[in-house]
Amino acid sequence: MSSQSKPNMVDGVHSDVKVVERPIREKPYDLFMRFLGLSFTLVAAIIVGVDNETKVITYAEMQFKATAKWEYMSAIVFFLVSNAIACSYAAASVVITVMARSSGSKNDVTVLVLTALDLVMMALLFSANGAACAVGVIAQKGNSHVQWMKVCNFFDAYCRHVTAALVLSIIGSTVFLLLVLHSVLKLHYRSRS
Repeated sequence: MSSQSKPNMVDGVHSDVKVVERPIREKPYDLFMRFLGLSFTLVAAIIVGVDNETKVITYAEMQFKATAKWEYMSAIVFFLVSNAIACSYAAASVVITVMARSSGSKNDVTVLVLTALDLVMMALLFSANGAACAVGVIAQKGNSHVQWMKVCNFFDAYCRHVTAALVLSIIGSTVFLLLVLHSVLKLHYRSRS
């Protein structure tokens, strides 16, 4: 008898054959959404930060110069600072996400911390948007009960710019909401597998 070695067969397949799984490549949705959040909050902060309007107002045969700027209303200051904070955080989270992708590590702690911070940014932006929107409604319509006059009649360009910034910031805060939902779903599916 010759000592020829036959390959090991298991169910008709060579046992020395190894199955190599292709790594599942994650889609860069979270990176794209972080970049969108960065963009929307940055543009909103810039629009409000550079916006000012000066008018000469005539009232009861008197003329005076009035200026509308973001620093004159505390709600608009809160709005600007909140967008600047969210923009800075979004820039940092883009860097962290890119570094985590390039290293190939799937660190659940990093994902969890980013998700918690996304939630904080979302809450901060929504509260700042609510405050700016409330002041904007008063500026647009006034309040006859407390004798607050309409301001947007005089400073129409300023009000249009703040409204545009508010819309952009609302979109940015919605992006942070979608980031939270995306991260929670990703953690959920990762824990099930």
